[in-house]
Amino acid sequence: MAVPTQFAYRTSKNLGAVDAAPVYQPLPGFTRPEGNLRCCVYSPCGRYFAWASPERVTVADASIGHVITTLPAENVFELGFSPLGSFIITWQRPSKDDNGDAVKNLKVWTVLEGQNPGIEADEHTVVGRFVQKSQTGWNLQYTFDERYCARVVTNEIQFYESQDLGTVWNKLRVEGVSDFAVSPGKNHSIAVFVPERKGQPAAVKVYNVPHFDAPVSQKNFFKGDKVQLKWNNEGTTLIVLAQTEVDKSGKSYYGETTLYLLSANGGFDSRIELDKDGPIHDVTWSPNSKEFGVVYGYMPAKTTIFDTRAKATHSFALGPRNTIIFSPHGRFVLVAGFGNLAGQMDIYDLEKNYQKICTIEASNASVCEWSPDGKHILTATTSPRLRVDNGVRIWHVGGALMYNENLQELYHVTWRPQSPTMHSIEDPLHPVPTPHASALEYLGTVKTPSKPAGAYRPPGARGQVTPLAFKREDEGGAAYVSNGSLSLGIGVNGFGKPRKREVPGAELAPEEGDGTTNAAVDGDEQLSKAALKNKKKREAKKAKDAAEKAAGLTPAPEKSLPGAFPSPSRSPERRDRKGHERNRSRGYVEPRPHSRPDRRDAKRGAQDRQQQQQPHLKTPPAPTPAPTPTTKSNGIPPPLKATPKESPPQPDVTVTSPGTPSQDKKTRALLKKLRAIDDLKMRRAGGEKLEGTQIKKMDTEEEVRKELEALGWNE
Repeated sequence: MAVPTQFAYRTSKNLGAVDAAPVYQPLPGFTRPEGNLRCCVYSPCGRYFAWASPERVTVADASIGHVITTLPAENVFELGFSPLGSFIITWQRPSKDDNGDAVKNLKVWTVLEGQNPGIEADEHTVVGRFVQKSQTGWNLQYTFDERYCARVVTNEIQFYESQDLGTVWNKLRVEGVSDFAVSPGKNHSIAVFVPERKGQPAAVKVYNVPHFDAPVSQKNFFKGDKVQLKWNNEGTTLIVLAQTEVDKSGKSYYGETTLYLLSANGGFDSRIELDKDGPIHDVTWSPNSKEFGVVYGYMPAKTTIFDTRAKATHSFALGPRNTIIFSPHGRFVLVAGFGNLAGQMDIYDLEKNYQKICTIEASNASVCEWSPDGKHILTATTSPRLRVDNGVRIWHVGGALMYNENLQELYHVTWRPQSPTMHSIEDPLHPVPTPHASALEYLGTVKTPSKPAGAYRPPGARGQVTPLAFKREDEGGAAYVSNGSLSLGIGVNGFGKPRKREVPGAELAPEEGDGTTNAAVDGDEQLSKAALKNKKKREAKKAKDAAEKAAGLTPAPEKSLPGAFPSPSRSPERRDRKGHERNRSRGYVEPRPHSRPDRRDAKRGAQDRQQQQQPHLKTPPAPTPAPTPTTKSNGIPPPLKATPKESPPQPDVTVTSPGTPSQDKKTRALLKKLRAIDDLKMRRAGGEKLEGTQIKKMDTEEEVRKELEALGWNE
């Protein structure tokens, strides 16, 4: 019988271990612990399974589920094992002792197999203690044979022999080092990263342990605030995924990403050129260490397989994808879109010319892992990303659902590590195994949509061909082109009207080189309903005036003599405009006149307008002397005033002027002030407490009344 695979999960209330294919049942001999369990982990070798409770850390045999030992470590938040499972590492939150000194919160313990579970481990099982404040990158990094381990401190990497963590065995001094990665291969290499600072480029350097005199390989580059260092399984080649916090070009909110490739012996280093603009979503090595896959570009993203010389060997079809995972044997590759994407997983067979096997719908999945046998895929929806529909599902590589388990507040799920050699390399597609009863029950509850769901289409657009501007690139639409602007309203991919920069409250200026208003350019179809209605009213009024003028109903305007004043009923601005209608709604800006009218001319125009407003009150005209050709101070002769030839006798009528407009305006302001004073007096009489400025305003009542009397106003 084949060795069954196994997975473990942790919820808010308990923890469980399940034997997967082909039995799908809880692990015999394993007692499910209850309570607040903060973390759980398998050892990389797959021998042990450990979990942490508030009181202790428990280690169990992963094969049978029996408890091996317990560690007296309280409030542990992180757990880890060395590669061969000889040591277990615990991390607690930073704290201080009674003297104010930092407590050594990172501890390394030996796993004492065969110890009585009822007796807690003694203090001598702790082989090392360190102060580790940051939870990011908290664990020690071991070489594949557990001979050395390393940790980063300020400006250096410290190496220890695994059996003696009290003494620093060697140091790698690198100014400004912030991250490192120990090679998993047999060559004992280490890669270190130094970010940009003081105008100097970032750098990734590869050293051979313990020869730290000079790096064997190095790559300098800009645009690198942080990196991901990914070794292949053999430890011969390193991928560097560099990322910046801010994209200075303005193309992305999430910074820029670049990809580099370095060999451990210094024989090759290069930047990986990608043929599609956009971020790098994921990069993963194949288990054969000879190729890797990259998902990159704006959606729909492109997925490409590269060799160790950064040459593209195959590209998959474009699609909304952001994840790539190789199967443990390297035969299959999974290309999926999780997170804010639909959760579709495409399975390809690399041995059959990248033939697509199937597409699996795994909506809302936040975890996706290949099983050690290379035949199954585990997906899970976990909290706190999504607190509903939490559960575990196992799929066959052919696309069928094999197992389903719904759980409440699932926080963590993982496969038990097993060597690929434990599972025979046979045809994983045939025969298809029988699904578990839970999968059949789940499939019975899933409703099949009556018709394929698609994007919403308004009634007027239904039954028509979708324009290319609204299609994705993988559906035949136009490719996404970033114009380097993060603002909205820009015409993208051929649709959407470009927006000009507007200042709230300001009138829009006409475009350069355009002698017409925007209304004339855009046409009636660009006007709003209100603007179109107003335009029709203006046109109707013009047509009516023209008809009356043609019929002789409207008296023709009097012709003025050369130098005579124009009609005082029109302002200088309207005379200069010459009947041009201004449409403020379309952004027209009236040009500013170059010279100001003479003050005396404006005064005479105001007097004429006042006389026209009272045609029934006329005063006898005074004889006007003939004008003399004098010159003003500005060098312009005064305009000549036309003298009427005959003046009919006018009745002697005495006119009582109501006052000049400036006096009326001042009178209204004083009356308004007087009403405000009366209101304050009423408020004070009602018991309200007034401010000092309000009291001073009330004291000016007598002055206001005197000014009103001087202007001739009586109550």
